[in-house]
Formats: sequence, structure tokens, C-alpha cells
Amino acid sequence: MLLAIDIGNTNIVLGVFEGDTLGRSWRLATLRERTADELGLLISELLERAGIAITSIDGVVMASVVPQLTATMIDMSERYLGARPLNLEPGLNTGMPVLYDNPAEVGADRIVNSIAAYEQYGRVRHLPLIVVDFGTATTFDAVSAEGAYLGGVICPGIQISADALFQRAARLPRIDVRKPARVVGKTTVASMQSGLFFGYVGMVEGLVHRMREELGGSVYCIATGGLADVISPEIDVVDVVDRDLTLNGLRLVFERNRR
Repeated sequence: MLLAIDIGNTNIVLGVFEGDTLGRSWRLATLRERTADELGLLISELLERAGIAITSIDGVVMASVVPQLTATMIDMSERYLGARPLNLEPGLNTGMPVLYDNPAEVGADRIVNSIAAYEQYGRVRHLPLIVVDFGTATTFDAVSAEGAYLGGVICPGIQISADALFQRAARLPRIDVRKPARVVGKTTVASMQSGLFFGYVGMVEGLVHRMREELGGSVYCIATGGLADVISPEIDVVDVVDRDLTLNGLRLVFERNRR
């Protein structure tokens, strides 16, 4: 069995694969002060509750955009799982050409998303891809029809935008991001929710349309990330939502490097 770990700024997502099948997955809050022992005990309990023997994990692969937790997670894996994890870092063989001016600048999560998107959707359709990841930041990644990473767009995530309104406008309250009943709000909270939600929908649609034009017209758009299920139904440019895209990309990188 393979344990895949995606360390993001808001959540740590874990998944256990048996072969190419994702059996179980979990989402934890990202707490930068967690120790290797805390993570080890927590992950051990999750595996035990799922009926997965910790000794059955014979491989670990991870991607991290939180440097404070990268070494901690590697230490945890070695001590509790008995496996040195394959950490996605610059120079690692991913099987995907990265056409960024400086490939080392591309976040590990963006690369694995693009790899999984191409293998699952791009190869059969022979179209350029756009991958939209609704995370702490919302990222848009472009993949060519031939499977090369072309570049992308990085925007503040919708929750960051909500927090910024609360922090910088003295009379505006902190709110939860949700779809309001109508665009024209009748209260301050409803007006803020409308601006955040529908404003974000418009931003995503506008950026995907502009990227589509640069990529030649026809593209296939995949959405992933924690808020994908909430926002994507309102966006007419998204073709499919794939919540497990990052975990599957990690599995593909592990298999390529193991071979």
C-alpha cells in the first residue's frame, strides 16, 4: 500500500492506495507547530480506525508547500511508518516537461495536479487542459495537448478575500463563504456573500476564457481543491470536478520514480 500526503497551507490531505485504487482519504487542518510525534500518532490512529495495518504501508510519497512541515513529515514517516518518503522537489523525475522560466518556482501541488489531469483527461481527449485548484490560493494551470506544463495564474483564495474584507474594513463582519439566495443583497452580510461568491465565479470564468483563447480555443477544464464542490456548479467553464486529483498525481510520480 502507498500513503500519499499533500501538505497544503490550509489542509493536509492523506490517501492510501492499493495499486492504483484510492481506498481511504482524510483531510487534516494544517498546523505548522505540530511535531513528528503528534503527526505520527494521529496518522496511526486514522489508519487503525480504517482497518489498515501500519505495517502494510510500504511506500510514502509527499508534496509540500509548507516548508516548516516538510522535514517534520519526513521524520514522522521514517519513525512511525518505517519508510523514507519520496518528496516531490525540484529535480525529481515527474515525467512532465515544465516550461516555466524557472521550473523550481512551480509549487509541487501544481505539478502533480497537472500530471494527474493529463494522464486521466488529456491523453484521451488530445486537448490542452486548464486545472483550477480552489485552495488557500486559487491556481490555474495550463497543460499542452502533448503533456507539457505551460504555466498558469495565481489568485488569492476566496477565504483570503473574505478575511481581508474583515481585517481592512472596520465596519464589516467576518463571514462564512457560501452561495447567497440572490445577487442583490438586502443586508451587509448578504451583500458581502454575494460579492465574494459571485465575484469569484466571475473571476474564474473570465480567467478560464482568457486562458482558453491563448491555448487555441478548445480546452478541457478540471476543478479540484477544498472548495471545488461549492463553487464549480456555478461555473459554466468547468467540465469535471476531481477532488482526488492531487493524490492521484502523487501516486503517478511515485510509480514513475520507483520504476
